[in-house]
Amino acid sequence: MARKKPDQPDAPESIVKALSVRCRYCGQKNAVKAGYKNGDAVCGKCKLPLSNEPHKKFADLNKHDYIHPADSKALAALRAIPGIDTALKKLLAVTGESAIRVSFMASAIKVTPKQCPDLYAKLQIACTTLGVDMPDMFIQQNPMVNAFTGGVERPVIVLHSALIERLTDEETLAVIAHEVGHIHAEHVLYLTAARLMEALANLSVARLIPGSEIIKFIVSAGISSALLAWSRRAELSCDRAALLVTQDPHVIGRTMMKLGGGTLASKVDYEQFLEQAREFQVNYDENKLDKFWADIINAGLSHPFPVWRVSEILSWVDSGQYAGLMAKE
Repeated sequence: MARKKPDQPDAPESIVKALSVRCRYCGQKNAVKAGYKNGDAVCGKCKLPLSNEPHKKFADLNKHDYIHPADSKALAALRAIPGIDTALKKLLAVTGESAIRVSFMASAIKVTPKQCPDLYAKLQIACTTLGVDMPDMFIQQNPMVNAFTGGVERPVIVLHSALIERLTDEETLAVIAHEVGHIHAEHVLYLTAARLMEALANLSVARLIPGSEIIKFIVSAGISSALLAWSRRAELSCDRAALLVTQDPHVIGRTMMKLGGGTLASKVDYEQFLEQAREFQVNYDENKLDKFWADIINAGLSHPFPVWRVSEILSWVDSGQYAGLMAKE
């Protein structure tokens, strides 16, 4: 009598027939297992969630399609100051734009296709989506969750190490896209000057710099305060640019929740956070005293409040302007 063969074990998952999914963001082809659903896996190149949903690339995006009205208004006021462009270009000539690049080349990690390749891929995604030439990007050791863009002729993007450690890959893409937005929106001359004026707020230090007369002129002419006021409003435009890249308002919302809640963000209810943002916007629009104090307190910061930024993104989405841009051929 023939011996009964033991039941054959199921084939291990590793040899289940694989399927192929092309990353909607970077175009990389990825093998996935049978039964795969959107979001079940991440791209091996950019580390963003795989999905068969389309990702729009803007062939000829006009910055005026997404610039925030407060940005436009503050920039118009800034440009109305006689001689401002000449003064700012002289300021950067004196302080040396090359100093920015040299500083980060010497003290930070440059992102390349071989150094932090997933971050490089995210930068490529942001640039190809918005239609911007690739700038250099660096990672700087810093416990502050922040990022910034500097330079004029050859702008650079700098990400703080704490930001990369704290945020998810989608949220990191949102931050990179925000910084690329500054380049696309042609903010870099004014933005670099604004950051420099923050650093030179102590005039006793500024006097030590060759050509300090131009710094004193900028301060005395009211350019400095107008510049810093504009820079905060410019951030609202670049949040919109970030949304055009991530194409998910909740990625922007969760990013701001982490900026507002820090390490406690994992314990925060996201829907309640959105409700808070809507309540803030209503109070700002309808209560003159709330508006006064919000503007006064925010005046000392480099960026608008995170809750404020979320409320502005929600308002832009609710207005239909974002959907209109996404539907545009």
